[in-house]
Amino acid sequence: MEFFRYQGAEVGSQLENMPAEERNNLPYGIIKLNESGTILEFNLTESSITGRNQNEVLGKNFFSDVAPCTNTPEFFGKFQEAFEKQFLNTVFDYLFDYQMEPVRVKIHMIYAKVSGSGYVWVIVKRVLT
Repeated sequence: MEFFRYQGAEVGSQLENMPAEERNNLPYGIIKLNESGTILEFNLTESSITGRNQNEVLGKNFFSDVAPCTNTPEFFGKFQEAFEKQFLNTVFDYLFDYQMEPVRVKIHMIYAKVSGSGYVWVIVKRVLT
């Protein structure tokens, strides 16, 4: 797997312009959400982190159907704020623990606007302890 090196506010457009197959093979999880929280993309690495099948989660609501443990002010609140301000570029630690063995991760959330539509990219990196 090749590392995707990114910096600054342009990461959203970098991800958007990257071929889906490349995003699928990044060494960290990539989730693309629309304004309602629907999963538009869920790469293979995220599938391995969570044990969730890509095809089964696409089109589902991330915050209520797939990862209700993220329906918190820290996670969901930042997601909502992204669409209100049309900006988000934040990093924080989190613990995924819904229907799985708890996994510590570092979350990087980025708001991106493409062709008039806003999205949030969630980059998930497993934290080894």
